[in-house]
Formats: sequence, C-alpha cells, structure tokens
Amino acid sequence: MAVSAFGIMAFSLSVFVSLALLGLVSSAKFDDLFQPTWALDHFTYEGEQVHMKLDNFSGAGFQSKNKYLFGKVSIQIKLIEGDSAGTVTAFYMSSDGPLHDEFDFEFLGNTTGEPYSVQTNIYVNGVGNREQRLNLWFDPTTEFHSYSIFWNQRQVVFLVDETPIRVHTNMENKGVPFPKDQAMGVYSSIWNADDWATQGGRVKTDWSHAPFVATYKGFDINACECPVSLAAADKAKKCSSSGDQKYWWDEPTLSELNLHQNHQLVWVKAHHMVYDYCTDSARFPVTPLECVHHRH
Repeated sequence: MAVSAFGIMAFSLSVFVSLALLGLVSSAKFDDLFQPTWALDHFTYEGEQVHMKLDNFSGAGFQSKNKYLFGKVSIQIKLIEGDSAGTVTAFYMSSDGPLHDEFDFEFLGNTTGEPYSVQTNIYVNGVGNREQRLNLWFDPTTEFHSYSIFWNQRQVVFLVDETPIRVHTNMENKGVPFPKDQAMGVYSSIWNADDWATQGGRVKTDWSHAPFVATYKGFDINACECPVSLAAADKAKKCSSSGDQKYWWDEPTLSELNLHQNHQLVWVKAHHMVYDYCTDSARFPVTPLECVHHRH
C-alpha cells in the first residue's frame, strides 16, 4: 500500500510544530534515551544499531531512562529473520503499579515463510484484554520499519511506517476510562512465549535456530518528560497546553485522524486484521463498552 506525502503529514507535523511549540525530547542515540534492564550480555552495538538476542538461556530487555505523558515515541526495528516461531519481540509504553496504563506492540514470530503478526493491546487502570492482531503487509525481517505510538488527551494511535493500524479514542463521556494522567516509560523486550505466541502455542520454539536477534535503530521520543516525583495531577498539568504553554500534540489537527488516515485504517482492518476482541463473543458475551461506541 503506497502512503502519500499527505498521508503522513499529520503525524510528521510534529517535526515542524515542535520547533515552535514546547515538548521536544528527541534523539537518535540509544544511550541518550534508553538503558538495558536485564541480560546485558545479550546486547551488541554496531554504530547506531542495537542488537538484542534471545537464546535458550535468556531473553533481554531495555527501558527508557525517563517517563513521559503525551507525545510520540518511535523506534525502527528489523525483526527476527527465518524461523522465529515461539518468540515475541515487544515494544510498549507502561506506567507502574497494579492500576497501570499500557500500550503494547507485540510481534509474534512464525515459521519460515508464514506472515509475521503484530498484536496490540491497551491497558487502562490495570485492565487490558483489548487485543487486536493483524498480519503485516510486508516482510519485517529484511529491512527496518518504523513503529510508533502517538498519545494525547483525545486519542492513542498505533502506527506502522506512519500508517495507523489502531486508534483508541477518548470516550470518557460514554463512561469508558481513558489513559491521561499516568506517565509511562518506554520498553522493549524479546522472550520465549511458545506456549501461546505462534498458532495458539501449537508451534514451539526451535532452539537449533538460536540465537534469535532483533535489531533496533532510529530511537525517537518527542514527548513531555515527567519527573517521577511529580503527583499525577501535576504531571497532567505540566504536559497539557494552557495559556502561553503550548504543546504540539494538543494541536486541533491531531485530535483525530484526517480523512486519508481514516481510509488507511479501514484498509488495514479490512485486509490484514485477523483478530479483534470487539468481535469475540466467546470471550465477551457482552460487547465491551468502547467497542459499542467506537467509530473505527
């Protein structure tokens, strides 16, 4: 699917608007923004690229040095090549505690030649079970692709190469909780999940193909940095536009998808979505409230 210059304009707008508005915390260097959190010996560095591996001893993970409330986070990833069945590579944002908020990309490995799937999920106040799964329309193992999370007080948008694949709209007026006051860290990890990740757990990890390596570059965070010491109300105030304090993510043009992006999202859902919790009546005999009211 071709993505026109107009199609990426709304979210690329942040590049230009951030020059005039507050909120820019951005870098392309891993060490400026992130740090390994476990299995440090499973990381290798090659220029601007970071390789993170899974073997039969351990997976690995890294996290941001700071937490953020609203903005956009992007990472370019080249996923595990070849037989990646049983593996999961995750890129996500999360706050702390049992009532945490969380936005997940989970890339589910598969046998050689089968499509790579990406599963997204959203937790609000500790409640998840909002999985959507789609097959990517390209091979994510041969070159780098960009995966992004955009977040403001109106919507959460998951993007693949600037194409929206999921939108979670603020529907608090319908009684649906929305994540808007918990600052989140940015994380990635790689681990073995062959009890569920590939074809419902029927295909197990073939350790003869280890190590399984995911490669990262293009680390970019354009968001409101929140000190951990700030109270939730103070974080929301710090990261919201008011008076002379203007943030790019509060621009009216970013309160919803534009027409072209809506068409892209419809295309993704029509041609590549393979699971949507909203239509899973076995799991949810009563349709979740956000599914009843959501326009997408």
